[in-house]
Amino acid sequence: QKKSKKSSETLTFKRPEGMHREVYALLYSDKKDAPPLLPSDTTQGYRTVKAKLGSKKVRPWKWMPFTNPARKDGAMFYHWRRAAEEGKDYPFARFNKTVQVPVYSEQEYQMYLHDDAWTKAETDHLFDLARRFDLRFVVIHDRYDHQQFKKRSVEDLKERYYHICAKLANIRAAPGTDLKIPVFDAGHERRRKEQLERLYNRTPEQVAEEEYLIQELRKIETRKKEREKRTQDLQKLITAADTTTEQRRAERKAPKKKLPQKKETEKPAVPETAGIKFPDFKSAGVTLRSQRMKLPSSVGQKKIKALEQMLMELGVDLNPMPTEEIVQMFNELRSDLVLLYELKQAFANCEYELQMLRHRYEALAKAGSIGPLSAEGAHPDGQPGLGIEEVKGDAKDQIIDVVGAPLTPNSVRRKVAGA
Repeated sequence: QKKSKKSSETLTFKRPEGMHREVYALLYSDKKDAPPLLPSDTTQGYRTVKAKLGSKKVRPWKWMPFTNPARKDGAMFYHWRRAAEEGKDYPFARFNKTVQVPVYSEQEYQMYLHDDAWTKAETDHLFDLARRFDLRFVVIHDRYDHQQFKKRSVEDLKERYYHICAKLANIRAAPGTDLKIPVFDAGHERRRKEQLERLYNRTPEQVAEEEYLIQELRKIETRKKEREKRTQDLQKLITAADTTTEQRRAERKAPKKKLPQKKETEKPAVPETAGIKFPDFKSAGVTLRSQRMKLPSSVGQKKIKALEQMLMELGVDLNPMPTEEIVQMFNELRSDLVLLYELKQAFANCEYELQMLRHRYEALAKAGSIGPLSAEGAHPDGQPGLGIEEVKGDAKDQIIDVVGAPLTPNSVRRKVAGA
């Protein structure tokens, strides 16, 4: 009997396969109770408490009449409402917001609001419609009496209304008060609608042309950023070369005893891209000089191969005897060779860009959009030659599509390296 009781108490339900743990936990609680029939709010953690139905008396509801303050005809309506709220105002009456349209007198109109293009009857008609339709000027324009009065646009109605409101605000304001006068620019609104109408009435060909021009503009901006980046890198290389040369001259002129002090006090700002930055072994322990000759991992395999080839052409041993002076001279030589290699690459890129731009210009000259270019960069008639960015009109396809060049960057680099 004890075993049967224990087995009945420890009876568990296995979660079906494929059902997530969270979904299975929503089915039953720890006491294996059925899920609640109605949702209930609880702050007792993960488990939900069943809704307690029938614990309180139901609040009575009553079918009662009500009036809407937004209506002026006194219409009576009926709805269900709690008996405790009988006699209270309609709850949605607070949403009945109306615009306060200013009212002017006959004297104010004659002194300040008179306009030759507008009569007083037409102005009164405009303000009456503004009160009726809460400044919804599209509706006001639709209900405007165009047969009795002059035909007006929505912008004309807005301009007249806000002009009168600004005048009345200035007249009635107390001296020294800061006014927030409404301003309406009718000309700007007309131009905006005209541009919107032109944008809406575009043909599919115009839409495709605009998308094409946007893509080409992005390409031009990308090329410009790349060109600026290459220019900055080239300037860094030139600065590094000049700094290295000045440093070498200063080291040769300075006495040997003052060399270590100068190295500690003066540290020329050489960019990291210039040459090779060898690691400094300042940790305690025994180190080999040959470790200082090892190239860092920041130098790529392409530069390492080019460096080895240049050292072989100069007849320098790739693994010299690692004495103190040889290690220093060997590292300086390799750093200068890497700097020379980067300068050659930058020169090859500039040569390639020059060839490509010249090729494009020749294609444009053949198309007849611009004149031929002489050696001095001017036309034969003496006028200065136009640049690529100054060409407009029908030459845009030639500027964008003609990208061929007689030399590729690799061929130019091989030519420069051979030179």
